[in-house]
Amino acid sequence: MNVYEQILHNRAAGRKMIAVLLDPDKCPAAGIGTLCRRVSAAAPDFVFVGGSGGVQAVDGLVASLKARLSVPVVLFPGSAAQFSARADALLFLTLISGRNPEMLIGQQVSAALAVRRSGIEAIPMGYMLVDGGRLSSVERVSGTRPIGRDALDEAVATAVAGELLGLRLLYLEAGSGALQSVPAEMVRRVRQAVSVPLIAGGGVRTVEQLHSLLDAGADLVVVGNHFERHPEEMAAFCREAHGISGDDAALHSGRRP
Repeated sequence: MNVYEQILHNRAAGRKMIAVLLDPDKCPAAGIGTLCRRVSAAAPDFVFVGGSGGVQAVDGLVASLKARLSVPVVLFPGSAAQFSARADALLFLTLISGRNPEMLIGQQVSAALAVRRSGIEAIPMGYMLVDGGRLSSVERVSGTRPIGRDALDEAVATAVAGELLGLRLLYLEAGSGALQSVPAEMVRRVRQAVSVPLIAGGGVRTVEQLHSLLDAGADLVVVGNHFERHPEEMAAFCREAHGISGDDAALHSGRRP
């Protein structure tokens, strides 16, 4: 079962998912063994790898993770340079909330041949940047504006456009280190409008926020910065995510999973 099939299988079974996001620049080689033991004990569904580092940092971290973990390692790249054929899958993302052609198609063209030659599982994903209460690195690097927290109709229209374009995942992201996570009502509205799996991330610091996003209809929540500061909480977050069934979330969202 490949990564996308695993996401679909868990979703069909009503099983909510969580991914641990690792930034190669914040994962020193000396601490990889301890990190991997902690990830193995927590048992997230996926490890996402992405950040500001270049290809060497990404490839080195992916190699280390693959040698030590059984959980799928998925690339969540910030640019075409952040590619490693060693990963299990690549989120082949396009920044559909922005209007910068470099992030809509330019970086994808730069990476396309290497991705095709590698044979890696590439999952087309629409990335939607949402205002998280502070200037995010994505906003700064991409030169795009995030969707406003109260711009629900814009978020829904953007998500529907992504699905109509054939994207197989949608990611609502408040940005790394966001002061606020994606609004639950935005997740709920988007979930009601699209049928593809929905990911949410950015600014998640508490299990209450985790519950809010999953209950609102997110199939998978990504947590990164919080675990960098509080790695001891990784296992508790994973237990909480896996304790939320699709039926429980549907009761809150008003929609069956």
